[in-house]
Amino acid sequence: MDHPLIDLISAKIAAAEAAGEFENLPGAGKPLPECDDPENALLNRVVKENGAVPEYVSLSRELAKLREELAETGDRTERVRIMKEMSMMEAKIGLARGR
Repeated sequence: MDHPLIDLISAKIAAAEAAGEFENLPGAGKPLPECDDPENALLNRVVKENGAVPEYVSLSRELAKLREELAETGDRTERVRIMKEMSMMEAKIGLARGR
């Protein structure tokens, strides 16, 4: 079954084509860029354009902050708490990388 708006869509495309709106487009006549993951290319582009990062990257940043915090504190109880949290963070990073 065709889309209910197929005729309207086709008419709009034909009108744009007749008006020359598809001429001189950037990259015209050039091969498409290489793509490592064609199935997820659109998703990867949207994620990249919006500044998102893989989970393991954000977890690694949190781990770096914990390391700084550990270096700055002298309280033994606080150091133990931070080291436990770092250990959990390292496990989470390992799981995130394994996905």
